[in-house]
Amino acid sequence: MADPLTDDDWAVWDEFYAMRRRLDRALELRLHDDSGVSAPEYEILVGLGRSADRRLRVRDIAEQIGWEKSRVSHQVTRMEKRGLVRRSDCSSDARGTWVELTPDGRRSMLAATRGHTAAIRRYFVDALDDDAATVRAFSQRVLSAIGDDASPDAPATTTASRRGTTAADDAPAAAADVEPCADRGRAPRAS
Repeated sequence: MADPLTDDDWAVWDEFYAMRRRLDRALELRLHDDSGVSAPEYEILVGLGRSADRRLRVRDIAEQIGWEKSRVSHQVTRMEKRGLVRRSDCSSDARGTWVELTPDGRRSMLAATRGHTAAIRRYFVDALDDDAATVRAFSQRVLSAIGDDASPDAPATTTASRRGTTAADDAPAAAADVEPCADRGRAPRAS
C-alpha cells in the first residue's frame, strides 16, 4: 500500500488543486466573456486551425485534446449548429468524416485567441516571475509520471492495478473508517 501523505503534502496538494481549478475557471470565463466561445469549442477550433488543411477526423481531435471520440462528436454537433465547423465525407474511409473549420469558426478562433492570450499572460505568465523553468520542469515530471494512464484510448483498469497494488492490498483501507473527502480532490484518510 502507498505511503500516506503528510499534512505538508496535503497542504501543497490543496494549494495546487485550488490554483489549477481557479486558473481553469478564470481562463474559461474570460474566454467566454470576450468571445462567446466556450473552452471546449476553443480547444477544437485551435486544433483545426493548426492543422495543415483546417480539417481533422474526430479521432484525431479526440487524441489531441484527450477526450473520448463520442464526447468530441457531440461537441462537434453543437459547434456545427453554430456554424463554427462543418462535417464532410472522408473519401478514403466510408465510415469516417472530416471536421472542417468554417470561415466563421476561424474568425471566432482568432477573436478568442487575442483575449485568451492576454488572460494567460495576466493570470499565469506574469505570476511566474523567475519560476518558469521550475514550473516547466515540474510539469514535465508530472506528465512523465502519468504516462499513458490518462489517455482516452488507455484500457480501463482497476484502481489497484494503476497503483501497482493488488485488490487484496486495498481491502484493509477500503474497510477502514474514513473521514469525508475535502472538496478539492483530497482522498479520504483512514482514521
